[in-house]
Amino acid sequence: MESFRVEKTIEIDSMEKLRALFGNFDENVEVIEEEIGVRIVTLGKPQQVEMAYTVMTKLLGIISRGEAIDKAQVRYAIQLVAEGREDLIEDIASDVICLTYKGKQVRCKTLGQKRYVTAIAQNDIVFGIGPAGTGKTYLAMAMAVTAYKSREVGRIILTRPAVEAGEKLGFLPGDLQNKVDPYLRPLYDALYDLIGLENYLKLVERGIIEVAPLAYMRGRTLEDSFIILDEAQNTTSEQMKMFLTRIGIGSKAVITGDITQIDLPRGKKSGLVEAIQVLKGIKGIEFVFLTQQDVVRHELVMKIVQAYEKFYSGKGGSEQEDIREFNSNR
Repeated sequence: MESFRVEKTIEIDSMEKLRALFGNFDENVEVIEEEIGVRIVTLGKPQQVEMAYTVMTKLLGIISRGEAIDKAQVRYAIQLVAEGREDLIEDIASDVICLTYKGKQVRCKTLGQKRYVTAIAQNDIVFGIGPAGTGKTYLAMAMAVTAYKSREVGRIILTRPAVEAGEKLGFLPGDLQNKVDPYLRPLYDALYDLIGLENYLKLVERGIIEVAPLAYMRGRTLEDSFIILDEAQNTTSEQMKMFLTRIGIGSKAVITGDITQIDLPRGKKSGLVEAIQVLKGIKGIEFVFLTQQDVVRHELVMKIVQAYEKFYSGKGGSEQEDIREFNSNR
């Protein structure tokens, strides 16, 4: 005897109706199945359906403002809904920091980024500390461009220590500028995206934008400037103190770094790690700690960060002790 399988779909347009129909612990559905001899399948438990509905409506709110969303944002929205913080999803990207050279809106994408940008707006010195891909440098530069355009500062100064995997400047080809340019390339790339190459060149020629290695800061007083020290985990204690004492009247400084990626010679303590301990609690200085949840690059970046954290979590050594101390200060 040939058997046939017949399927029917019922769409329910509200959670209230769904709960009323299914009853407590699906008791109403069980009666129908037993008495009629059918099997009723729900595509997701009521709480799962409600969660998906909340995520999608919140993301639609972001889309309605003209912002595109990606997989990382969807996963972050799911996380916030699961934690009962869905009201924060739309608030994260509520403010436009600036427009890129091509007219794209620069907004925060995570709560950590929101705290970071708010801290920069409210303090003269901010440390943005966290793994790769969290937007530390790019958001700081967006804030710098905004501050210059609104005439809050007269100059933008970008610097980073020239320390990379043991390579020394003297062994690199070309003149001094050619030698330091590879270390500063990430800063150039962000600037080109934010203001365009032509505008960048004009502002450099007028002395409004300066991109230079950290050694160039010694002996100077940097007034009326927005100063960004990038890759600060590779500063020595002496370099960090030197940099912080360069800051003059009317200036704002943002120091970014990832203390899990220190390239200093063995035995040299990172100036960034020391600054966390020395400057904690000083009014006007704020530390913002970003985590793997704030990674906004390719989705694999978050997985890479997670994998390395898991790998190193059981290892000893002075650097790991510093990291654990850093985490305890959050």
